[in-house]
Amino acid sequence: MKDWLKSGSPWIWMTAGAVALSVLSVVFVLWMTAAKGLTHFWPKAVLETTYRDGDQTVRVIGELREREEVAVRRLLEAGFKIETTQPFVDRVLIKLGNRDLTGQDFRWFPLPLLGELTYPPDILTVERHEWGNFYGHLKAVKEADRIVVEGREAWPELKARVERAQKLFREILRIEKYDIGDVNYRIEQLRLRERKAQLQGRLDEAYKAELTKQRAALDAEFAHLQERLQKLREEIGRDTLVAEVADGRQAEIKLALVADVYQANAMSLAQKITHYIRKFWEFLTDDPREANTEGGIFPAIFGTVAMVLVMSIIVTPFGIMAAVYMREYAKQGPLIRIIRISVNNLAGVPSIVYGVFGLGFFVYLLGGSIDRLFYPEALPAPTFGTPGLLWASLTLAILTLPVVIVATEEGLARVPRSVREGSLALGATKAETLIRTVLPMASPAMMTGLILAVARAAGEVAPLMLVGVVKLAPSLPIDGYVPFIHLDRKFMHLGFHIYDVGFQSPNVEAARPLVYATALLLVLLIMVLNLAAIKLRNHLREKYRGLENV
Repeated sequence: MKDWLKSGSPWIWMTAGAVALSVLSVVFVLWMTAAKGLTHFWPKAVLETTYRDGDQTVRVIGELREREEVAVRRLLEAGFKIETTQPFVDRVLIKLGNRDLTGQDFRWFPLPLLGELTYPPDILTVERHEWGNFYGHLKAVKEADRIVVEGREAWPELKARVERAQKLFREILRIEKYDIGDVNYRIEQLRLRERKAQLQGRLDEAYKAELTKQRAALDAEFAHLQERLQKLREEIGRDTLVAEVADGRQAEIKLALVADVYQANAMSLAQKITHYIRKFWEFLTDDPREANTEGGIFPAIFGTVAMVLVMSIIVTPFGIMAAVYMREYAKQGPLIRIIRISVNNLAGVPSIVYGVFGLGFFVYLLGGSIDRLFYPEALPAPTFGTPGLLWASLTLAILTLPVVIVATEEGLARVPRSVREGSLALGATKAETLIRTVLPMASPAMMTGLILAVARAAGEVAPLMLVGVVKLAPSLPIDGYVPFIHLDRKFMHLGFHIYDVGFQSPNVEAARPLVYATALLLVLLIMVLNLAAIKLRNHLREKYRGLENV
């Protein structure tokens, strides 16, 4: 045993076991996240049953979401009248939908109090732009308060009219978001030009007349768009579906509020797969709705990628220059040792401290100064003196700067001294040796630092809450207006989106699957960014491998 311990084999096995345990833990987390998140987009069957509530029996329609075992004593204390000798029974969580009619979206039911679970093929699932899902039996389709078709023939007619309503909805959205947004942007630019001319003393009568003429043309264009918008709203509000809900009432839903409608119980496997792919694509490409608990997360994906790219562009050169100076140029002594210790300590500072620093220095001091110098016509409304993409990227660049510095220094230290001496002996200057020989050989270590920086920055949330991230961004940081890339704008972020949906949502049960799906997407996004950097690092490592043995 003593010889075995001295051989080092136990430590090898312990290390291998720790690595295996870590890999299994990562796999389990990814599997659990994927299992709970990706199943959200599958069309779920809608059940219909009865519930014995005291002396009354009511009908229940909804989706079965969860099932768990619970103590009978606990249910009796909660007021349920259950007659059983078993100490434990099952209860189920059913998504009832119809929140605008009943005031609740989810409810737990003891299984012994439920009747037979049936799945009628004619039950509708209606996804709405407001109030979440609606469940019921389709009865009729109305046009301008007049029944067009009812009974079994109503379903094909409803699908055709929903497609029409969705086309009109997209047209309305395009006019509101792009056409009217473009007019409002140009009107604001006119106001800023007028204010700038006033501050510079160039606002004469001729210039005023020209601005007034341009403003009148924009007002006419705006009025025309409003007229067109009103007509589209009248057209989209024409049709209505009539459905019978669980309590027997007939509810009417304007098709203008319908995002999608389908009969999950009547779908074939091919139809379910098609539906799943379409819903997952909408999740990746659409804007969020219903307090971020419905719709897609494209603005959050775009904001996360944009922030990471800007942060990488900022942190990489500064980190490399700092490391090169401390390793290659600075005289090694107590001062440089203190600086290295300070850099290492910065890596342990809580991220929220960086957020407070970014808010105070970048936003208020630097951004406010930029507004006073370059955007006085916009004041008191801030341009750069408010949280935005640039300040968030700079804050995270400072947060990840120690990682890049340390990794780059390690790479520079691994370059053999003989390589430097050989280059200098051949007549190269110190700068040429550094640029053409040392830095290329240390580039894999630099990429390692960048990989670690990206992995940390992409998952940070606390500092971003202070320096630029918002619950819902009205526009992306990139558009068709000069300068095309607007670093002053606020943005959405996947990490903050997870926090907002998971902890700030008014409907936690509905938002829970989206939390898992968004978390999985964030992990995959970080993996894609890291894999791209790792591929580049490996390419550089192979390219300069021969020089390491010189």
